[in-house]
Amino acid sequence: MAIKKENMPDPKKIEKEIGEFLHEKYGDNVKLVTPVVIPDPDKEEGDSRKSKSISDRVNFDLKPEELVAYLDQFIIKQDSAKKILATKICTHFNRIKNRHLWNGNEKIVGAIKNNVLMLGPTGVGKTYMIRLIAQKIGVPFVKGDATKFSETGYVGGDVEDLVRDLVREAGNDIELARHGIIYIDEIDKIASGKNMIGLDVSRSGVQRALLTLMEEIDVEMKVPHDPVSIMQEVETFRRTGKREKRVVNTKNILFIMSGSFSGLQEIIRKRLARQSIGFSAQLTDSSRDPYEDMKNVRAEDLTEYGFEAEFIGRLPVRAIFENLTEQDLFDILKNPSNPVALSKRMDFAAYGIDIKFNDEAFKLIARHAFEEKTGARGLVNAVERALIHFENRLPTSDVGYLPVTESLIASPEKELERVLAADPQELKDSCEQIRRQNKESLTAHIRDKCRAQAKRHRFPLTPERIDIISEYYMNNISDIENAFESVRAYFEEARHIEDYFLNHYDLVISLSEDALEYIVRQYILGAFQSFEEVCNEMAVNFIDGFRLLADKAGMDVITITKQAIMFPESWLDSMIKKAFGVQDKPPEIPKP
Repeated sequence: MAIKKENMPDPKKIEKEIGEFLHEKYGDNVKLVTPVVIPDPDKEEGDSRKSKSISDRVNFDLKPEELVAYLDQFIIKQDSAKKILATKICTHFNRIKNRHLWNGNEKIVGAIKNNVLMLGPTGVGKTYMIRLIAQKIGVPFVKGDATKFSETGYVGGDVEDLVRDLVREAGNDIELARHGIIYIDEIDKIASGKNMIGLDVSRSGVQRALLTLMEEIDVEMKVPHDPVSIMQEVETFRRTGKREKRVVNTKNILFIMSGSFSGLQEIIRKRLARQSIGFSAQLTDSSRDPYEDMKNVRAEDLTEYGFEAEFIGRLPVRAIFENLTEQDLFDILKNPSNPVALSKRMDFAAYGIDIKFNDEAFKLIARHAFEEKTGARGLVNAVERALIHFENRLPTSDVGYLPVTESLIASPEKELERVLAADPQELKDSCEQIRRQNKESLTAHIRDKCRAQAKRHRFPLTPERIDIISEYYMNNISDIENAFESVRAYFEEARHIEDYFLNHYDLVISLSEDALEYIVRQYILGAFQSFEEVCNEMAVNFIDGFRLLADKAGMDVITITKQAIMFPESWLDSMIKKAFGVQDKPPEIPKP
């Protein structure tokens, strides 16, 4: 019999009463440290919700081109990799969502899962891309490092711990975890040594363990000698009174593996050279990007590199990532959604300091990062090197604005003293100047990158709306997608003003497009704190006039314009005169 919540004793109240009793009887010598564990009906109800179909709980209806458009907002270059990953991952999850259409044929023996192998240099966005995709889809995601695997398995357990980590990432929701993404980096490090006689048992053993995981197996959540899993089982028994065998089937878990695969290029080149001996042979340009050769990779190359054929066979999809040039690194910094600049804005905003980067500063940062040869990771190091002195000194000063220029990146210590001695208004004006300079490229980015989002939500990107999104971005620490979604939500909320007047005053009003745009812009700029405040102000300004127009003039719908909100008295006066046919008197002509 279910226990009603209102009849349940409050655990905190019980604990407090017992604690007070022990204190009165024994003083501070005895304290209560064990919490009272009582069945939680709400938690049991939550567990029942987890049994719903994954298609009901993960709102996945993305198409490949929509996911590519989403990735384009964040990731520079890598067009081929984005296309391959977006297509195969969308297909994987749409197959899961629509499996009811296969009439049971989804259980075909030997059905191929779209597991992915990513090949490319370090710091080009492999991990970042998978995180973005998992976040967009709304499925749990865990990352493992292949170097932490050994002959006996994962450090602290075995390879199946990756699945258990996925369950924890899913909030202990097994059904959701069964549809998650497991990403393993540096997979090239478990390739068997090419110069060894016989099998490299340790690395081959890891490959076979992962091979088993990529196939359809059941992974038990309970781990022998693991106190955490044992405690979870005890807690489940105390809460439900049942012993449940909790397992995760890996059939629908998507596995994505990546590595830099240093040395694989030579294997590919040798194979290509063998295939083109004679007059038709093509000479390889040693000066070109070595990862260009990766585009010709085959299973036989990966087998020669040290992977077992069965392992490679479970990774049918391959995505090749390109090296980043200095211009690419600059484009990453110029991207309004790049986490490098956004992170520094957050760091300085924590101390109430507004920081702005101009293009010349970004170009120099990109040059320094490119010299490090670590891809996009070098951007973080270059920015931290230049700004660490400012982050240390400015919080204890009166400086509220920091314009980051080329000279600041080139000579940070010298520029720090200049900033500390500068007039505050001068720093503010410099930041405002950078803001105006960045406005044009920002609006162009929103127009190009948010087109798919706008189409999906039926939210036309008019010039005025683009400008409002850019205003939101510049006044808040946000990436472009969140700026777009926030502004769109504000427009929807502003529309509720019409419902407010209908429900509270039985009046039908319609907000014109320019009125909506004006209200949302004023809200973003902080002219008012809530849309309820707008409703109250409009009621004070218009309610008597609206009733007069509705009752006496017979107006069924009153359209509110931007001019009406800006100049309520003159607009209302004009509307009433027009409704009742009253014309303004022409100005008197003075007599000669």
